[in-house]
Amino acid sequence: MPSIVQVALDTPLHRLFDYRLPERLGGVQAGSLVEVPFGRTLQVGIALGQQTDSTVVADRLRDVIRVLDDRPALSPDILRLARFCADYYHYPLGAILLATLPPRLRNAAPFVADAPWLVVTEAGRSAVLPARAKAQRALLDALRVAPQASDALRERKQGRHAAALTAGGWAEWSRVPPHTDGAPPTSDAPAATSEQQAALDRLLPVLGQFGVHLIHGVTGSGKTELYLRLIDAVLAANRQALVLIPEIALTPQLEQHFRRRFPGRRFATLHSGLAESARTENWLAAPDCDVLLGTRLSVFAPLSRLGLIVVDEEHDASFKQQDGLRYSARDVAIARGKQSGVPVVLGSATPSLESYAQALNGRYQLTELKQRAVSRAQLPEIALVDLKHIPADNGLTRPALAALTETLARGEQSLVFLNRRGYAPALYCPSCAWVSPCPRCSARLVLHRTSQRLKCHHCGFETRIPAECPGCGNPDLKALGQGTQRLEETLAACLPAARIRRIDRDTMRPRAWAELGEAVHGGEVDILVGTQMLAKGHDFPNMTLALILDTDGALYSPDFRATERLFAQLMQVAGRAGRADKPGRVLIQTAFPDHPLFRYLQRHDYAGYARELLAERRQLELPPFTRQVLLRAEAATMDAALAFLHRAAALAPASAEVSVFGATPAPMARVADLERAQLLIQSAQRQALQAFVRDWRPQLDTIKPRIARWSLDVDPLVF
Repeated sequence: MPSIVQVALDTPLHRLFDYRLPERLGGVQAGSLVEVPFGRTLQVGIALGQQTDSTVVADRLRDVIRVLDDRPALSPDILRLARFCADYYHYPLGAILLATLPPRLRNAAPFVADAPWLVVTEAGRSAVLPARAKAQRALLDALRVAPQASDALRERKQGRHAAALTAGGWAEWSRVPPHTDGAPPTSDAPAATSEQQAALDRLLPVLGQFGVHLIHGVTGSGKTELYLRLIDAVLAANRQALVLIPEIALTPQLEQHFRRRFPGRRFATLHSGLAESARTENWLAAPDCDVLLGTRLSVFAPLSRLGLIVVDEEHDASFKQQDGLRYSARDVAIARGKQSGVPVVLGSATPSLESYAQALNGRYQLTELKQRAVSRAQLPEIALVDLKHIPADNGLTRPALAALTETLARGEQSLVFLNRRGYAPALYCPSCAWVSPCPRCSARLVLHRTSQRLKCHHCGFETRIPAECPGCGNPDLKALGQGTQRLEETLAACLPAARIRRIDRDTMRPRAWAELGEAVHGGEVDILVGTQMLAKGHDFPNMTLALILDTDGALYSPDFRATERLFAQLMQVAGRAGRADKPGRVLIQTAFPDHPLFRYLQRHDYAGYARELLAERRQLELPPFTRQVLLRAEAATMDAALAFLHRAAALAPASAEVSVFGATPAPMARVADLERAQLLIQSAQRQALQAFVRDWRPQLDTIKPRIARWSLDVDPLVF
């Protein structure tokens, strides 16, 4: 009797598909990639199990075409994690499983894994090559010291010598360099502070078991050093460490730091900035690596000896995916840690209120680092510049310029933070009040002077700068507001001797971060101007001034998380100043210096502000004291989007524990020519909310007429 295999496919359908497994293919391991017919196309899917019968009529069953045995099967722990995500986020299992794979592995074309490292074999360690083969002998000597990367061999034109060594059996190609047994951490590791040692005394004994540990450490307190020592203990037990970071930009600096501390260990990095081939190679290398460093999708990486998960800057909104599977990498990391029985360490100077509340109620273990790790380093002094009494010229006040001038005269470095890229937020006509609108979104086009374009930062639309106002023909159009390009221009005019670098998404690429770090550490930069890309993780010892501009919009935002995010952002930016033995100073320009947020910020009192915000959230029945799901709808017209949501609300199952609020247009009501609306569902009980959505979601598929798109966002961060 033919065997039936259940296959998960990348479709919007919440089901598996039965296929007949021909005898010629033998058995198929759960997690194997298979090629199957689907409709009129062929698709790659994931085999999830075999059975002897099917609910599908026999003559309608189709055959598996082939098992893609040229690539590894997904491991049981990844399958288990994907099932958790499918259940919790109410998203198709097949779409989740295929999304965890690098794009190259989702292609049915034959795949041959690259082996980017040349390593010495046992025969090569004792081989004696002829004296005339000088180049081969030199390469073999180098291999005996350390593996050699294929890219480096090509640059040095040693390809033919490598081929000769592999032909002789003295070297071989490998996906990852071999682990050097017993390679100790480098001796330049700093001595642990008393706070770090106390934290290690608590954490090291529990490394072999699941638990969530929140490290709340002030900026510069040595959280990374704590991670490194925990990782060292995990590696000594022949286990692996997974380190999640929120930004691609942090990868080069951390990887370099880790490699220095753990020579001979095998590292892999995973993030969207890698070329497709490199991403595939690193994913394939993950099961054999010692440390994997990556952004949110790395939480699904295949790690067979996982012993520790670290989520650095755990509060960062970048850990939450905003399309497709709208998962939180931090929360999925905790689920993976629980399934694998390994500890999860969350670190931040400004923990999310969700994590901090869990620590206060004892579900997470809280460890605090209240002092900076460098003995003479102190938290910076934070001063406010009142814009109601001190006007700004081109975004800068006199005290701000004076502080920059003084810092420059001392030969120290400054950071100027403005979280708005481009030259100006809009182009404005003073005659008729026309403000450059995006034709596809409820947003304004941002002026980019360098490229002479108007660009939408939401849908990507761009156009040339008009020669005159489209409304009245006035040729005298003005730049409205301040962006990083304009700020850079202003600073260059005010401080002509300063060497200024602008850091935002328009100027930086992943490879440029290494160059920037060298330039800043080498004293080749006086002032860094940038957006939130500069706010976290960077350690510049000579940076003593942080100037923060234009933060007031978040103080009175309708988003209930706005002040939490602003406080975290300001504290992270402030933390870039005074991290070594030179005192740091922070200046914040604001029209609302009496706002309570600034009072807590000046005292560096995260705990006090967090408790105040938690009291507000409890009173208002907002997260983390309630759970939320957002049903989002996009359609050609707002009427169609709202009609869908009204019908969805009418189909909602009755529940005394779940509240269904009214349908409303989204705050950004139009993006890329689609009108957007949303419906909020809320409950104080996670289980009640999950059961509600589980019953409700199948009903949503029955709503007609169809609209462009709808999606469920569990634990939404953005409304």
